[in-house]
Amino acid sequence: MLDSSQERKVYEEILLHIHQIVQENNLRVGDKLPSERELSEKLGAGRSSVREALRALELLGLIETRRGEGTFLKHYRHNRLIDILGFFILQDGKSKKDLIEMRRMLELDAVRLACRRASEKHFEEMERILAAAEERIGRGEVPAEEDYQFHRVICRSSRNSILHRIWAPLVEYSNSIRIESLSREGRASTAVQEHREIMEAIRAGDVQVAVEKMRQHLENSKL
Repeated sequence: MLDSSQERKVYEEILLHIHQIVQENNLRVGDKLPSERELSEKLGAGRSSVREALRALELLGLIETRRGEGTFLKHYRHNRLIDILGFFILQDGKSKKDLIEMRRMLELDAVRLACRRASEKHFEEMERILAAAEERIGRGEVPAEEDYQFHRVICRSSRNSILHRIWAPLVEYSNSIRIESLSREGRASTAVQEHREIMEAIRAGDVQVAVEKMRQHLENSKL
């Protein structure tokens, strides 16, 4: 019989090995993981232990099991760990302030880099997002997803993958703040206009104006 510490070690080892399999096989969102039996054989672990590890990953929203098809990777944005951590982070005033401060630092640096590195492809994507946001506002809805996507394109256009990977979870933590901000009367339409001005400044390569426009936008958003 394994004691609780030994069981935990086996469980942690299985999770680490699953992560390693994902990395080594370059698996992406929507890709299929090896079956429970295959994982058990590959990792030299009991099927019950593998099953528990997979169940934990599924509860967190990292994977999904489709009956008769198998187990597949899900996008990190559907990871419930983000929601759980975000809930606790936003309960603490100091952590909330630090999170907002860090996001501002990243976004302003992303704008500086975007002024030099953004391509026409990025601007076309921004235009599509702004149009979608305006349509949503016209239907009386809050364009929270479009707001996220616009800022994401700017981070991607910085062409710094580490900046983008750090930025994404920070914005997920503050999702409830973003929705609350955009729900203020008239704020959604104003935010879209501010986005457009930021985009045009980036397109013009005017770092000073683009950074100032983003700074004002973040302040107006009450992030």
